[in-house]
Amino acid sequence: MTTIQQVHVRKDQLESADVVDVEVSDLADGAVRLEVESFSVTANNITYAVVGDGFGYWNFFPAPDGLGIVPMWGHAKVIESNHAEFALGERVYGYLPMATHLDVRPGNVSASSFMDTTEYRQPMSPIYNQYSRLAADPEHDANREAERMIFGPLFKTGFLIEYFMRENGWFEADQVILTSASSKTAMGLASVAKQNSPGIKRVGLTSAGNIDFVESTGLYDKVVSYDEVGMLPIANSVSVDFAGNAALLANIHEHYSDTLKYSCLVGATHIEERGEGGMTADRGLPGPKPTLFFAPDHAVAFFKEHGPVEGGKLVAKSWHEFLSAADGTVEVVRHSGLESARNVYVEMLGGTVDPAKGIVIDP
Repeated sequence: MTTIQQVHVRKDQLESADVVDVEVSDLADGAVRLEVESFSVTANNITYAVVGDGFGYWNFFPAPDGLGIVPMWGHAKVIESNHAEFALGERVYGYLPMATHLDVRPGNVSASSFMDTTEYRQPMSPIYNQYSRLAADPEHDANREAERMIFGPLFKTGFLIEYFMRENGWFEADQVILTSASSKTAMGLASVAKQNSPGIKRVGLTSAGNIDFVESTGLYDKVVSYDEVGMLPIANSVSVDFAGNAALLANIHEHYSDTLKYSCLVGATHIEERGEGGMTADRGLPGPKPTLFFAPDHAVAFFKEHGPVEGGKLVAKSWHEFLSAADGTVEVVRHSGLESARNVYVEMLGGTVDPAKGIVIDP
């Protein structure tokens, strides 16, 4: 038996999280044991926890009843292998638990990737079960590993939102209203819209204390604080809500009313204000009914339409341009140990982490 560490979160009380020692059995035939090297903690992980039961995010990494392990994106290395194609020391990138180790069962193995075919993970989206093998991964840059963890998954969600909006002619809107404009997903969407839909005005909403930071990114045409929504000029608009703040969403709907052509729900960075019934509750708001954007389904459709090679090129082009635009806007801050990961996670639940800092944990 081997002892590893995991962070267990109470599903009904998300701020209750503990680092625990767990004994794991000997490695199964055909399996590979990964030691987690690093992962980022972002608003994306908070969304995984908030909507965990509804979208199966708690199911990727099993925990005792009533508890869950929040998924992270990061790097790991092979420390034990019962698979002929994986040698000790190989490094990978992908979906990892807030923990020190993970056992995977590689399938569909190629030089650059593999799928975890562990049985309990198969009902979930395949997007989360794919791992990159860094030695032959075209996206890997040894000098930008932190940025990939911090921005990569969030950027791809922003990319897919822009693609969805553009494929639908932006629902005949002239501008996009982005809440939580300091969030990395909103920045990704703003960057891709600036690249691919320059005719759409980008309006960022953020807290008063974050206005200078959001303006400094250069990704938005206009940046206003949340309490200034009622002073924005009326125009045909779509909204993309990353905040999950029910009162703010209501203000947007009431202000734009019928000129709001589409209302997109993405994340929940302000979980204490998401309101009774959660993100998807029907509140009888004027204008369109808010619709949840589930990025994995859109990713599957996107790559089915364009194929993995051409689709990958489209994403990579926008990704590299985004990295240039985002360069210097976020300071990478590293912490060691799972206790630090637990603390950062709890701080993010409370919305107290500086958006100008990108948090990387080395377990």
